[in-house]
Order: sequence, then C-alpha cells, then structure tokens
Amino acid sequence: MAKKRPQAKAGKPQISDGEIPVVGAREPCPCGSGRRYKACHGRAASHAVTELVQRPFEGLAGECDWVALRELVPAATVPLTLKGGLPEGVPAVTLATVLPMAWPALRREDGSVLLGLQNDTPSGDLSRDLADTLKRALIAEPGSPVAAQRAEPDGVRLQDLLDPAAAFEPEVHTGFEFWVPDAEGAATEVAASLERANAAAIPTVRLKSVDSSYWCETPEKNHLRWVMPHAEEKLLDALARLHAAGTSSLGEGTRLVGSFRAHGLTVPVWDLPSDMGAEECEKPAAEFAERLAGALASEEPLTAEERRARGGLTNRQVTLS
Repeated sequence: MAKKRPQAKAGKPQISDGEIPVVGAREPCPCGSGRRYKACHGRAASHAVTELVQRPFEGLAGECDWVALRELVPAATVPLTLKGGLPEGVPAVTLATVLPMAWPALRREDGSVLLGLQNDTPSGDLSRDLADTLKRALIAEPGSPVAAQRAEPDGVRLQDLLDPAAAFEPEVHTGFEFWVPDAEGAATEVAASLERANAAAIPTVRLKSVDSSYWCETPEKNHLRWVMPHAEEKLLDALARLHAAGTSSLGEGTRLVGSFRAHGLTVPVWDLPSDMGAEECEKPAAEFAERLAGALASEEPLTAEERRARGGLTNRQVTLS
C-alpha cells in the first residue's frame, strides 16, 4: 500500500509564495504543504536557476558584440552605463573579457569596477549571473576581488541594470595590461596571471566598416568572425544564395568555411590568407554586407543548388554555447 502523504497541521499559518525562504532540498517546504522542499517550491526555484536562456544578451545595446566578447575576443573592454547613474564612490564600471586569476569582478582601489565576462557561471542565465556579480562589486571594499556566487532565481538581470540607450563600443587590446594601472608593481600572482594571459592571446582587431566583425591572426591562416543579429534560418538561406552564386567570399584566397552558434546568434567564419590583415578586410566586408542585405530581402524559394549549399553550411556549424 502506498504511504499517505503527510498533511499540513490544521491551523498552521500558510506562507505566501513571495515569503518562502530557500531551505535544504530534503527539508520540509516552509510553505506548510508537508512535502519536501525539492518537490514543492524548490522545484520552481531549481528550474529557474538551471533553465538555459538562449539569448542572455537580448535587449542590451550591442548584443552581437556582447557575444563576440564572451566567446571570440581575448582582450577587450567596454565602459558600461548604469540606469540612474553610478553609485557614490564608484567612478566607472567597465566590462572586461577576462580578469586576473579568473575573478568574476574586481573593485579597484579607486572604487572603479571591472566586470569579467568570460567566466563560468552557475546557472543557465548568464545575464542574471553577471548582474548579481555586478551588484556585489558595486558595494565591495575597494581593492578587493568579487568571488563567484549563485544568483537568486528571481534576481535582476543586466537588462535591469544597464542603460539600453547607452552606446556599447568595445576597445580591443593587444594584451591585458588594462588589468592594473601599474603592471610592474602588480602583486606576484597577478603579474604571473598577466604574463600567461598575454602569451595565450590571439591578435584580434574589430573592423570599422561593419558591425560586430572581428579579424584574428593565427599561425597558419587568418580568420574573420562576424556575429550577426539575423534569425538563423533566414541568415543561412541568405548565405546559401550567395555561396551558390559564388559571391560568399571576401575576395581572392578567402572562403566562407562555416559558422558558430553562440548565445542564440549565428557567427559566420571566413578563412583568410595569412598576409590579409584587418585593414585589407574592411572594403570586402562592407561589400559583402551589401550583398547579404540583398540576399536577406529575397523571398524566392531556394533552388536545388542553393539547398545543397545550405546543407553544406549547416553541416559546418559548431555550437559554442
């Protein structure tokens, strides 16, 4: 015979959903239902923490660049503008791709805040995790790093903290000297982390002629990686049209080789000759943007050749997140 589920005691006051504290998974739920927390209100809390948000940066200014800085760019910074302005004692808030010792955030001696973007986060909502780190950094003691911590399931997100009207203009760096005002006087562990990070950084340049497009140099060949805001299916159709027509390259010796999926957006990737620098990419990229706009506007069904090209592009997709 199945065991009877324990009943809440008569007359026990019930707690509203908004007042229910977090307790151990196997403890009785504080709401008074008689069930364990993990089978009652803990279920919704757990789901909120682990559910993957496909586009965590959606609604933020510069969504495509947020994705690029999270997944593709080694060293970059962006000034952030908070809704309502900066708190007293915080002269600036800056987003950084990576911080020393993989710190989630750092409150500098002068009170300014650096927020790291390329850290592992405990939940499926990167925006919520980063917002929680930022909130704690704003009140941290000057001169101290901010440790990782699980955010509340109903906590604020970056979209709640940042001014959506403010510009988002990344500055790409050749190294990580922006970590400390005086690299020579940095603590031993920070100096060692700086040396390791600089040694591993791939030379990267953000193009000026088109948005969210990044050239990078590797030993054998160079690449252009371009984060695009268009819906994936529509973008793949457009790329297939250009590929079938022989107009998907960026010039002689270049080739569209596939794409990444990252945080809900698609990132086409081109192989470039090793002697093709970022400046040489500017004009071909702008011309490609015009061809892509025309292909995106087409409502014609794909031809057999275009469908084959699309299949090839789809097979060469790699998911980063």
